[in-house]
Amino acid sequence: MQILNHRQILQKIKRLSIEILEHNYEEPEIILAGINNNGVGFAGMLLDQLKQITDIPIKLTRIKLNPANPISEAVHIEMPAKELTGKAVIVIDDVANTGRTLFYACKPIMDVLPKKVEVAVLIDRTHKSFPIKVDYMGLSLATTLKENIDVKIRDTDEYAVFLK
Repeated sequence: MQILNHRQILQKIKRLSIEILEHNYEEPEIILAGINNNGVGFAGMLLDQLKQITDIPIKLTRIKLNPANPISEAVHIEMPAKELTGKAVIVIDDVANTGRTLFYACKPIMDVLPKKVEVAVLIDRTHKSFPIKVDYMGLSLATTLKENIDVKIRDTDEYAVFLK
């Protein structure tokens, strides 16, 4: 079942960008840290929208980890971690489910002292079992544990989110 269509996703990106800017308008720089593929794709969409509404410098980086087993290999952030010091960092993913992926994605950020760390997701599910608070969400969705969210935002002309 389709939950969000292309137009709705674009609207959510506009609204989320405005919210991010409202909470960070005094920051000298904002770092968007997208998780893996869909997370960095979504972060790139937010970056494009933010560049249309602000002159604040915004950098995009990728956090790489294995969501199925986040302790099986090192969590890696592509930007040198020291560049996060004193900055507003927004960790971004497509879906927040239990919070585990977001929780472990923050591991390299804990090696430095950013000014603040916030979380943005397109879909926030209500199954948190890790201490993660989503600051910016496109849609909050109560689902069963057996249902899956499939986000199509990469390598497509028509964005969509499905509940399976």
